[in-house]
Amino acid sequence: MTRRVAIFVSGGGSNMRALVEDMTGDHPARACVVVSNNENAGGIAWARARGIATEVVDHRPFGEDRASFEAALNAALDKHTPDLICLAGFMRVLTAGFVGPWQGRMLNIHPSLLPKYKGLNTHARALAAGDTEHGCSVHEVTALLDDGPILGQARLNVADGDTADTLAARVLVQEHRLYPAVLRRFVTGEHGCLNVNAE
Repeated sequence: MTRRVAIFVSGGGSNMRALVEDMTGDHPARACVVVSNNENAGGIAWARARGIATEVVDHRPFGEDRASFEAALNAALDKHTPDLICLAGFMRVLTAGFVGPWQGRMLNIHPSLLPKYKGLNTHARALAAGDTEHGCSVHEVTALLDDGPILGQARLNVADGDTADTLAARVLVQEHRLYPAVLRRFVTGEHGCLNVNAE
């Protein structure tokens, strides 16, 4: 049975594109909807141009009322009956009230080798720490930020002269390889950690 995947984005959605482009042929999943909190997100325009259903739930009218925002997200999702959610650059922290019912069915990609550097500015933090290795992780989402079982990691060597921007660009290439590979495994029941050495 084909699994239905909802993909959440806030911007250009390059990881969403990598996932969608991989979900073809004999892949056991398909994108059923792309969801964003930003009507102007490039990822929404890309999905619409390819005939993929989209939903936009702007967080701003809800102010600090995160529960109401998440209720609106759930109402949008209900129209498409997804089996799982892939967060792909969705720049809103989801509460335990939203995450709980999706526990074990929600994935996220994060630009660090978790558990290192949860949160933002991961590349600058890795450089400031003098790390010789950096990368990205795909993990199951829990109520704790950038936590949950790690399903895959891609590692690369930090090069002499790397800046946060050059490192981010190199890690992004690995994100586009790792996330589709992990999703493909996950939907077939393989939840072990996939380790990829990029260099």
